[in-house]
Amino acid sequence: MSMTLPHATDAESFRAFRSDPAQWLPIALDIARSHGLDVSAPHVFANGTNLVVGLGENLILKIFPPLLRAQFVSERGSLTQLKGRLHLPIPEIVAEGTRDGWPYLVITRLTGTLGSEVWPQLPEDQKERLLRQIGETIASVQRAPLGLLAAIEPRWDDFMRRQMQGCRARHTRLGLAPKFLAGLDDLLRDAQELIPMDAPPVILIGEYIPENFLLACRDDQWSLAGLFDFGDVLAGWRDYDLLGPSAFMAAGRPGRVKSLLEGFGYARPDFALKRRLMALMLLHRASDLNAHVCIDGWQDQANDLVELQDLIWAG
Repeated sequence: MSMTLPHATDAESFRAFRSDPAQWLPIALDIARSHGLDVSAPHVFANGTNLVVGLGENLILKIFPPLLRAQFVSERGSLTQLKGRLHLPIPEIVAEGTRDGWPYLVITRLTGTLGSEVWPQLPEDQKERLLRQIGETIASVQRAPLGLLAAIEPRWDDFMRRQMQGCRARHTRLGLAPKFLAGLDDLLRDAQELIPMDAPPVILIGEYIPENFLLACRDDQWSLAGLFDFGDVLAGWRDYDLLGPSAFMAAGRPGRVKSLLEGFGYARPDFALKRRLMALMLLHRASDLNAHVCIDGWQDQANDLVELQDLIWAG
């Protein structure tokens, strides 16, 4: 068994390597031992992008392949910059280093129940309550100074222009219905005016979704209890971070939309805000409306992108 991580690996080779913990778990445990950490009860996390192993109940080791070094830079910079600045627990960095060109972090393990395990069963009033807390949390993250994250790549203006250039090809490939594609050029024209390119940037996590936060229950009320996974952070326009909870959680319910936006600091959404959010949703780096808009039958409820934005951000 080699105790050396591969020096060069493409995305497909890395996925195969990650899917076989027997190849890399001994190396991960050797890294942990080098920092004097307990390796008696390791737990491999099968899901996720990088090599991730739990060390007992309190720590997590994340190893990033060289091709995903940007995620290491993002995660390390975000955890450093946000430390002590949020009301919500986030992981803390315990150790860091590089093994065979693969950077790694040892971080604290948060307590709570994964949001995706709880969210579908919650009553409507608790979903609204949590969406308000998510809006407040997004605003709180965005009040933190950028620090070294100001230099993170890609820059917002470059990122947006690249997304605009590839938008039609992306959504054609992903099978967006022709009636929505028909309005794409008009939306992209509006986006150039509605999406600030040179406004002061803020920290954008990119994925405020149930898989990336923890919940806790007290007196039959669920609340946010932790936020993790900072590997896709950008610095850019603040509204971008409303897209995850809008698509995956608000589900076009007026009460949920209202709670999310009010928690974030917006009153009732006007046409310009809905239009900007619709454009950003189509320009998001992971955008796939057919897979991500959690409104049953939305393709039949809207005839064009204007009706779709009114459906997603109802109220």
